[in-house]
This record gives sequence, structure tokens and C-alpha cells, in this order.
Amino acid sequence: MIAILTLEIRIEAAQSLKDKRQVLRSLKDRLRSSFNVSVAELDPSNLWNQATIGVVSISSSRDYLDGLMKNVEHAAHRITNNAGAEVTDSFLEIE
Repeated sequence: MIAILTLEIRIEAAQSLKDKRQVLRSLKDRLRSSFNVSVAELDPSNLWNQATIGVVSISSSRDYLDGLMKNVEHAAHRITNNAGAEVTDSFLEIE
């Protein structure tokens, strides 16, 4: 089974693309190291106050993936809030 978590992020503190990249790099690195998941920016745009992040994991257990992605989402909220940003929406697909 494959779990795909999509996070819509608003970065209020960002004043440039460099600020956006710094917040996203920190978020991606911390999620990768804490949860052993794959993380990438989806829809890279030139808007420095918005981003879409995709988080993916594979397992044979649907329950494990559901719990893992809930933990990832909670961590993403915490990490973004500490960086002057917020997760505005999230979508979870398990196939």
C-alpha cells in the first residue's frame, strides 16, 4: 500500500523565494529524518508565500500508514508554526 499526504502551506513570514526555500528545506529535512518518508515540493511556483508539499510512504499495513501520516501531519503543523508558516489544508490518499 502507498500513502500520499499532500500539504498546502502558507508562509506568511516569507519576504522572498529565499525565505520560502529555507522554510521548506527545514520542513522537508525534519520530516525525512523523523519519519523516514519521502518528501518533495509539488507545484513549484514563484509565489513566495505558498507551497505544496507531498509526503509518501509504503507499507503492507494500512493502519500503520494511516497512523504514520497522522503523525507526519501533526509534526508538519508544529514545524511550520515555529517557522512563521501554517498548513492550510491537507489531503491523505492510501491506495
